[in-house]
Amino acid sequence: MGPRVLLALGALVWGLRLAEATVSSEAKRSVSPLVATPCWQVEDFVVVQDCALCTTFQAKTMPECSMTGFIEQISCAVSKKEEYKSCRSVVTEARSFWKFEGATICVAVAFALLVMYRQRVLDRKALEKVRKQIESI
Repeated sequence: MGPRVLLALGALVWGLRLAEATVSSEAKRSVSPLVATPCWQVEDFVVVQDCALCTTFQAKTMPECSMTGFIEQISCAVSKKEEYKSCRSVVTEARSFWKFEGATICVAVAFALLVMYRQRVLDRKALEKVRKQIESI
């Protein structure tokens, strides 16, 4: 057998082992216990308590608080479960929006001033160049 044939057989064996390892790891993942999906993801719900800031105790004990720092209590229609759901505060979102708008306006003003300064410098250079050309005549 030539070296090419041996190399091809080696690659085939290596590929089969890799495929076997992938299949066995996928089988292990499918055997793991399923995490229960919250009822609000699969059915209709009603908000029992509006979005509110998490207390320090809730922030430490409830995983829903770790995402945004705010939670709302909901009641699912079909299963009648009461659960907590992470939410976004309207006041916090509005404050973030206006901070962004303010920063954008400040940057726009800064660049406008920079453009005006640069234009004056270029105008001065052009006038100086024209003055030198007129003097040389």
